[in-house]
Amino acid sequence: MEIKSILINRSGQTLEVTYRDIESEKGLGGKKISAVHAYCFYQDKMVVVYAADKGYWTLPGGSVEEGESPRDATRREVKEESNMRVIKQHFLGYQDIFEPAGIMAQTRSVCLVEPYGDFVADPDGDITEIKLIDPRNYKQYFDWGIIGDHLMKRALEIKAQMDFETSAS
Repeated sequence: MEIKSILINRSGQTLEVTYRDIESEKGLGGKKISAVHAYCFYQDKMVVVYAADKGYWTLPGGSVEEGESPRDATRREVKEESNMRVIKQHFLGYQDIFEPAGIMAQTRSVCLVEPYGDFVADPDGDITEIKLIDPRNYKQYFDWGIIGDHLMKRALEIKAQMDFETSAS
């Protein structure tokens, strides 16, 4: 599925966004990915993080470092921002954001996670708080429009599939 939308960035610019579903990392076809975000679930709750420097709640995620795969970047960002370990990961899709300086590509994944321990602090200091929320209440924390609604629906479907696979093994 492909969805075209717009977003208004922190500078107030209106940017075009094109989102595409994929079933695995292979669906990226060698595309250079700049950033990752993950719909992380611990049992029946979803993880959201507070980015104090930006003043909003969001999903764990961030930049892909040089030489790092999107899968590894997702695992690293989830650990840094929530102190949780990714047990299972499934790619949902990617989006191209058409910025004035060029196209920024970002992936979206769904992850089953478990805590290493209590969240204390993000090493970068960007994230100051995490919450485990009922996924049905995600719009109280962030709203990514039509693309976000599609992603949440898909994330919950894939989470159910991952839960079934985990319980069957």
